[in-house]
Amino acid sequence: MRQVDRSVRQPPWKQIADQLRADIAAGRYGPDDPLPSISRLVQEYGVARATANKALRQMAAEGLAELEPGMGYYVTQNPRPGA
Repeated sequence: MRQVDRSVRQPPWKQIADQLRADIAAGRYGPDDPLPSISRLVQEYGVARATANKALRQMAAEGLAELEPGMGYYVTQNPRPGA
């Protein structure tokens, strides 16, 4: 189980987004690969659904992921880590 570090000032949603970003940069998720669902992030990190949702929305805002309605978030064709 992955965990967020509650002893740091960085919000949990940002820690999750940072980990997903690192996973993309490391090639664990490639273009068109699905990212973990909100439910899976809740289970893996022990956070609220709103926290997991905010992490995924942040990935989309950065151009790293896009939401496919009814399907979930997928890595974009040309992810731009660090954008």
